[in-house]
Amino acid sequence: MTRRASSQSTSSRPASRVTPETPRSSISVVNPQLNKKPSIASMSPSQGEDPDSFHVRSTYAQLDVLGVKGDGYEEGVERTRARVGGSRASEILAANAIGDEAEKKRELSAQEIEMLASLDRYGFFTTPSHDRLVQLPRAAFLKPLARVTQGVTNAPTSAPTLSTLPRPPPPINETERMEKWGRMLEPRSRDQGGNIQTWGFNASKEPKLRRRVYKGIPDRWRSAAWQALLGKYSHSGKRELLALADEYRAALERPSQYDIQIDLDVPRTISGHILFRTRYGLGQRSLFHVLHSFSLRCDRCGYCQGMGPIAAMLLCYVAPEHAYASLVHLHDAYQMHDIFSPGFPGLLESIYVQERVIAEMMPDVYAAFKKHMISTTSYATKWYITLFANSVPYQTLLRLWDAFLLEGPDLFIVVALSVIWSYRDHITSDAANFETVLSLLSSFFVPEDENAMLSWISKVLESKKLRVNMQVWRMEWKGLVASGKDGQALL
Repeated sequence: MTRRASSQSTSSRPASRVTPETPRSSISVVNPQLNKKPSIASMSPSQGEDPDSFHVRSTYAQLDVLGVKGDGYEEGVERTRARVGGSRASEILAANAIGDEAEKKRELSAQEIEMLASLDRYGFFTTPSHDRLVQLPRAAFLKPLARVTQGVTNAPTSAPTLSTLPRPPPPINETERMEKWGRMLEPRSRDQGGNIQTWGFNASKEPKLRRRVYKGIPDRWRSAAWQALLGKYSHSGKRELLALADEYRAALERPSQYDIQIDLDVPRTISGHILFRTRYGLGQRSLFHVLHSFSLRCDRCGYCQGMGPIAAMLLCYVAPEHAYASLVHLHDAYQMHDIFSPGFPGLLESIYVQERVIAEMMPDVYAAFKKHMISTTSYATKWYITLFANSVPYQTLLRLWDAFLLEGPDLFIVVALSVIWSYRDHITSDAANFETVLSLLSSFFVPEDENAMLSWISKVLESKKLRVNMQVWRMEWKGLVASGKDGQALL
């Protein structure tokens, strides 16, 4: 995974009962104040600020005030990666793409209504394309994780493939589950206007929390539930949320050495989603602002590309300042600092723990990896850097995140194990080789049965012995690093 090191980079571009407290669905995102005046700092370069970097930052600040036409429908006009100018036609095109009051008041066109009707429940109007769509078979998750010393040797080397990514299936018993979560969650604080600022869990319902999380949080309640889970895990509340919101806004007025690279990555971060479709639309502006501010929070982490998909997913559910606060909690409490730091030490620690579990529970698989000289970093790096954002369907990712915010960093190690467990016979096959195994584990994974997969993960993480061992192996890895012996400790 390449770290985006500085602003000098020149990368290529490529119908239910709803209570008054029920949040809106995920497609409705809280808008920033588009009528605010740009600050003097945003419109004036800071001392020593790179001119191209300032051009990026000031362009987003100006368009936050003006908006753009056709947000969510049009492609938009590029203004930063390629400067406007060079011809009168390009200048006119750019000027006509600026938003105005008529844009906000006009009726939707027939084409726009048709596009809205084509969206799936999560806001995607096109299904993102992926190479090597392979199925995670349901049968694998009906067998509990147990030590398997001898794998199948005559299995095929490839898993069942899919020609297209299926559309998200409708959730089971959604209305009933929404009502249960409406009783599970309760407001903890409100602003002066009576709007809910923070959420928590009803103490009498908390014994049911884990089971309900693994069944999947209803999308209508996901924003509130995620905030409550983040607050519970990080031991934070209203005071911390308000302080981080102020910190986010203050950082918008400061330059970041990563602004050019963030701008390059923003339009290619999440494809096919209506919120992020239009260049410099609300979604892309919010994503830039969140990543910009977050790049200034930790001098050691700065910015890396893996932060983008995480921030984009958060922005599908919460306002930018809350997305920023969530990233901070992930960084501080969920050990993402170690994932994002130079050299990705948290990634290597997770890989070490993953390898130890495989060696303990699937020694034949571990031996196959050694035989074929397959390093875990060659296939699992992108899993941990983006927390599986580019490896499973969006609806599956959301359910994994439901569990991650409850369980913490061990969750994604077990997700990685679930993939290896599903394909262990393909890995240990006599016909397997370096290319077949690496190709399989570099695929895009589509669970045949999400509920079976989440149930398997839940049961694995219920094992107190395994959780203790995972912590022991984490400490063991830190000891290896401290003694300089980590270089030979991984496959």
